[in-house]
Amino acid sequence: MGMSVIRAATAVAGLAGLLALAACSDTLAPSEDPNAPQPGASDHNYDQPTGSVFGSGGLDFFDMFGSSKKNKGGAGGGGIGVNSFLWRASLDTISFMPLASADPFGGVIITDWYQPPETPNERFKMNVYILGRELRADGVRVAVFRQSHKGEAWVDAPVTGDTKTKIENEILTRARQLRFAARADANN
Repeated sequence: MGMSVIRAATAVAGLAGLLALAACSDTLAPSEDPNAPQPGASDHNYDQPTGSVFGSGGLDFFDMFGSSKKNKGGAGGGGIGVNSFLWRASLDTISFMPLASADPFGGVIITDWYQPPETPNERFKMNVYILGRELRADGVRVAVFRQSHKGEAWVDAPVTGDTKTKIENEILTRARQLRFAARADANN
């Protein structure tokens, strides 16, 4: 009789755990990014990349090391796993922010929190993802995080909708300038 009580208690505990997991599965942030933090919540792990770094097509290991026949236009650099113009343009564009991590092979740049001097009660953090070896408009993704100082703590706050797009466009513009300058140098 004692063994059946233990089995019943184990089954009830397992069922309770499954119900708790099922209740949590439908709580997504109300934005376009399913990994975006909820305004007012501060438990988001900002050091972890959000989404897929390699885009929907995955990662081509042969192309990454320069042995693919489809590698077009010298997009990568010697020893770098992503488009060298996008990589350099990303670093140039966000150079005002302190870097926490930069991985040229995976194409991920993570900044530390930056507090603008003109607005000391808010701070920003960015994750930049370079998605391939070609200079393309969809080759860079930016995630921007913002926090406001409320009382004694930093609290997540919404970021205006066009902020990430403006940063992505600045990176793409700078990458095109770098490519143009490289071609001009090669022709001289």
